[in-house]
Amino acid sequence: MDCIFCKIIAGQIPSHKVYEDDQVLAFLDINPVNHGHTLVIPKSHVGDIEEATGEQLSSLALAIKKVGRSIKEGLGVEGYNVTENNGSVAGQIIPHLHFHVIPRQAGDGLKLWPPRGNYQGTEAEDILQKIKIN
Repeated sequence: MDCIFCKIIAGQIPSHKVYEDDQVLAFLDINPVNHGHTLVIPKSHVGDIEEATGEQLSSLALAIKKVGRSIKEGLGVEGYNVTENNGSVAGQIIPHLHFHVIPRQAGDGLKLWPPRGNYQGTEAEDILQKIKIN
């Protein structure tokens, strides 16, 4: 087992556990972008969101909700971001599905999104035809 998250789940690597149930583990990120930055992972090894079952995703979503609420109440922050990177090109470093719950406060200086663009001419319709789910 070379997966660092699987080693954390197995207790081979220590972590600061925020939440745990039969399906999910949440722990503080060791390189937080803001204090309280928490990772929420499935206990079974799942590479990315496309490999996850509906049951796993439901368990993760419920855990994210609990962790987010606890972060807001415990740290007194105004909100939080939930992010997940799928594939190395998207920034996924550990090949084990994980969601980042990142506490946010007005003026914290954290920028998660670059400046946005817009569609020109028929670009939106062209893209829609390529990705629309029927």
